[in-house]
Amino acid sequence: MKRKPTDPSKPAAVASPREATEAEGNVRAVDRALAILQSFGDGDAALPLVEVARRAGLHLTTALRLLGTLESHGFVQRAAAGGYALGPQLLVLGERFRRSLRLEDQVMPALDRLRSESQESAAFFVREGDRRRCLFRQESPQPVRTVAQVGDVAPLGIGAYGRALVALDGEPRPRLPIVSHGERLPEVVAIAAPVLDGRGTVAGALGITMPRYRFDPAAEARCLPLVLREAAAVTRALGGDPAPILALA
Repeated sequence: MKRKPTDPSKPAAVASPREATEAEGNVRAVDRALAILQSFGDGDAALPLVEVARRAGLHLTTALRLLGTLESHGFVQRAAAGGYALGPQLLVLGERFRRSLRLEDQVMPALDRLRSESQESAAFFVREGDRRRCLFRQESPQPVRTVAQVGDVAPLGIGAYGRALVALDGEPRPRLPIVSHGERLPEVVAIAAPVLDGRGTVAGALGITMPRYRFDPAAEARCLPLVLREAAAVTRALGGDPAPILALA
């Protein structure tokens, strides 16, 4: 059956007051359901109904009704000892999110921003045993720049990238971002910070490199916040918590 063509001279359909009210109510219900899910914190195996309602800012009857809906879809479950716990459907969605992530899609825009705003070369390294490998790189637009290739391998624990990859391994932890002055290559300064994934582990190290003569106080003031900002941004994009990174700034 063919649809009648839309007449551009006629105004678009406007929702009735009743439809608008229903839509507003549906949005409010979604907000409240999300508030319930977010009321569970780290270490909360199960919460009683009263505590869920208190944390979500809801009346008991409203919380009970929404918990029933979330339970029917597997987002919460009744705990054996009483109360409610997060349900297995959240793990299913989390795994789907994790599998859908492509590291390149999250890292390359950050490297583009770093290169554009710093006018220096930007790179992302990952750990491979006791060494590190350059996975992504964007070259500086300036004629005098550091030279490296995607796939290059360097020792772990040396240079800003190498030290950023192990920055959270032990104590005391270094201040971030890490700056290295000629540690691996005499005339190169590197600035790097770790990137975390959704499990809280270090997924890589992101930063910039430049010729040593260009690293003056103005460059330092400009570039250090950029690297920290982008490391936190990529961490969030990977489902991670940037708080451990920002706490060391």
